[in-house]
Amino acid sequence: MPFTRRMSLVTALMVGTTGCSGLTDDTGKSTQASRSALGLPTTTASEQSFTALESGQVRPLAISSCGRLLFAVNTPDNRLEIFRRVGDNLTAIGSVPVGLEPVAVAVRNEREVWVVNHLSDSVSIVDVRDPAHPRVVRTLLVGDEPRDIVFAGPRKDRAFITTAHRGQNTGRDPQLATPSVGRADVWVFTADALGSTLAGTPLTVITLFADTPRALAVSPDSKTVYAAAFHTGNQTTVVNERLVSNGGGAPEPLTDVNGLPAPDTSLIVKFRPGPDGQMHWLDETDRIWDDAVRFTLADKDVFAIDASLAVPAEKQGSAVAGVGTVLFNMAVNPVNGKVYVGNLESRNEVRFEGHNEFGGGSTVRGHIAESRISVISGTKVAARHMNKHLDYSKEGTPTEAEKSLAFPTGMEVSRDGKLLFVAALGSNKLGVYRTAELEADTFVPSQADQVLLSGGGPTGLVVAPEGNFVYVMTRFDNGISIVHAKGKRELNHVRMYNPEPASVTRGRRFLYDASLTSAHGDSACASCHIFGDVDSMAWDLGDPDGSVLNNPGPFTTPLLPFFPSKDLHPMKGPMTTQSLRGMANHGPMHWRGDRTGGNDVTSSAQPDTGTFDEDAAFKKFNGAFTGLLGRANKLTDAEMQDFTNFMLQVVYPPNPVRNLDNSLTPAQARGRAFYFAQAPDGTPLPSDTFHNCNGCHTLDPSGNAAAGVAKPGFFGSDGRYSFESEAQFMKVPHLRNAYQKVGMFGMANTFSLPIDTFPPRLAFLPPPLNDVSPKGDQVRGFGFTHDGSLDTMFRFFGANLFAQRPATDTFPNPFGIPPNAEGIGIRRDLEAFMLAFDSNLAPIVGQQVTLTGNNASVALPRIELLQQRAAAGECELTVSGRAGSRELGYLYNPAIGTFVANRANDRAATINELQAQARSAGLTFTAVPTGSGTRIALDRDSDGTFNGDETR
Repeated sequence: MPFTRRMSLVTALMVGTTGCSGLTDDTGKSTQASRSALGLPTTTASEQSFTALESGQVRPLAISSCGRLLFAVNTPDNRLEIFRRVGDNLTAIGSVPVGLEPVAVAVRNEREVWVVNHLSDSVSIVDVRDPAHPRVVRTLLVGDEPRDIVFAGPRKDRAFITTAHRGQNTGRDPQLATPSVGRADVWVFTADALGSTLAGTPLTVITLFADTPRALAVSPDSKTVYAAAFHTGNQTTVVNERLVSNGGGAPEPLTDVNGLPAPDTSLIVKFRPGPDGQMHWLDETDRIWDDAVRFTLADKDVFAIDASLAVPAEKQGSAVAGVGTVLFNMAVNPVNGKVYVGNLESRNEVRFEGHNEFGGGSTVRGHIAESRISVISGTKVAARHMNKHLDYSKEGTPTEAEKSLAFPTGMEVSRDGKLLFVAALGSNKLGVYRTAELEADTFVPSQADQVLLSGGGPTGLVVAPEGNFVYVMTRFDNGISIVHAKGKRELNHVRMYNPEPASVTRGRRFLYDASLTSAHGDSACASCHIFGDVDSMAWDLGDPDGSVLNNPGPFTTPLLPFFPSKDLHPMKGPMTTQSLRGMANHGPMHWRGDRTGGNDVTSSAQPDTGTFDEDAAFKKFNGAFTGLLGRANKLTDAEMQDFTNFMLQVVYPPNPVRNLDNSLTPAQARGRAFYFAQAPDGTPLPSDTFHNCNGCHTLDPSGNAAAGVAKPGFFGSDGRYSFESEAQFMKVPHLRNAYQKVGMFGMANTFSLPIDTFPPRLAFLPPPLNDVSPKGDQVRGFGFTHDGSLDTMFRFFGANLFAQRPATDTFPNPFGIPPNAEGIGIRRDLEAFMLAFDSNLAPIVGQQVTLTGNNASVALPRIELLQQRAAAGECELTVSGRAGSRELGYLYNPAIGTFVANRANDRAATINELQAQARSAGLTFTAVPTGSGTRIALDRDSDGTFNGDETR
């Protein structure tokens, strides 16, 4: 993400449109001067041109079928790198631009390699017959955020690709408002019959009843493809605070260490056997909450797909449950066919952080989640704790932690089936397991079976065909380690070119490195914030040993006498995991905003001061290293500054629901009009007692807030605190990732409960408007609001919160009278707009198309769209290709409608000239984030000399 607003004239004209990066620097500051005032370095060219997205690599390495070549995705540089294997070393021989954020690569044959581009929603098909001069010959457009790819089927010519059940290129309804819909898609292509459209003609798209998928694996006979969901949950959900209050309240303790009563909170419950031997929704005291949960969780984790059918399909009855909470990757034993799944098992049903000496000892401190390998045989699962040597009842020791492995993100089995190699992202190690011992659970964690990797942060691996070497991708330095498989030692290490600024590479390790940041060496911030994002669950991380914290504000409404205390009680109750993306310029952090730079200074609504000092706010997370991860000491000031500099650069991806041209559907447009509702004189029309929607959830990406108050980059939040008829004040939440929270449908009716406080807590209308009948199986146990207890936005918009309205409004009133059909329609329209909410990057960013000599009729309209969005300032448009030994690169100049070449003396080309050029070689057009076009298309290393002039 570019650090400041210092940019070219063209870029300056682009900023101010929705979706542009370039709003802030890496500490949330908006000027170079503010960084200097903090004693921080000012920006560099690489910092200004790089957009940090932190996509998780899935299958970053592959070896050619002949065994001579190694293929590696260079995620930050948006390229596929090709190496020749030379003894115990690698020699770089070729490189080719692909899509944005490539995360997986698979070899089809000696001629073709396929690359999955996470941000571009595409697959690049690369011709590698001349590996020194590879070229993209086709770009397939698929569903949102593809992650993995394998080849399987009768002739191993079918490509299977995992994507989310959404995306603009699908041409299908994402069904975001439809209950009981699978959210995991697997696209299947016949490689030799791709069709002529941009998205190709898939043989089928299989929708699995799970949340967004991630990993794939293939059976030894190539007839079965295994697909794993990513965030699969653990059959936990949350009971609304009002139901808990009227059902006897939360379990003890009910006060903090100072005797101050805790606010009413919701309660996490888990579907498990009760004292009667039957399955129930139970809290930690075994109280039954079956009536409060109006759905079931199928907990389907891993699916088997029959790849040998004429049209591949899920094998009925083959779905496996109980594999883990977060599933990273899979591998199949080529000898016995068993499937190994690297995963986390999260312990979110356990309450509290810290030591909890006052509250009786219940705490997740030092034991948030367990890194596991689950062994699947048929539909039976045997979970193996990778760190069974740990004694969680005691403080961790260095000797104990040295044996730990965290986050098994990459896996592969040796050809003889005897060894499983595991890339442990959080431990900077390659783990080696004897499969027989793993299956029997007789292995003993030992450093003798672990290889420390010099690059750090291993994400994936591949085993050489002859079995003597293991190649491991190391994300911390964007490198590849060559490991001797039998000797268990690193022999060599090769680094790829990395355009990431030093502030990114220095700070990344603090998100993942469990060996550095936790007591037992098995947990890190990434235990919950998976790849800097979320785990799709809620946690009760209150601290009974804590004290009330002053809430400095500012607030959206006057503090009225009947409101609860504005201050922040340490026993806050369940809160869903928030993303670490897009935090810059959004004020205090956490759901309650209790991570704030404003506790000890005068509150301010101005950026970079008081409550709006995001640099100071993020540093308040330092307490999590001791209170949650069990570390003896916090990070040093310098380490925490590095972590802060990194995290405040990471941004949200484009919204995959919104049209690529950034237009709104009629329903979304009607919802937006209500969101910004104004009287004829321009006065906002309140949708609740005080404001219209935008009055709190400010949508102001350009920073042109009214009244002269600069609020750059607000996407849903305005950094203030609000009381919404709940038991605590919350920071106004942003809305950029609402579409990711879909999948929970069904909740109990809270409207009919006795009202024991004034004003009443968040209450909902009775049936039939808000149906509270049991909804059956759902894919997610947590939904909207701070605790995830609300299933849909539609239900939220029917709350008493929306009581104060003009007399002509058709929304529900506080007496529970159902609105007419028009009122229901408004709620659906507002929901539609919220799910298509603006993000840090415009919808077009990442999208691409390859123009060839025979696809102009379908490619040129997409190229025209890319040009239009570049002219609108939502992206920059790059072009890549190859002419013989020369790598071509162009950057579109919308001011004059031509493409600047990557050689200084070449004249700019027109689209007609590029079309003629593409007839022989093919050219790929890609929409890239504003500010990054020059680096990506013309000057890869930002040294001032164009790429074409360096390579002649």
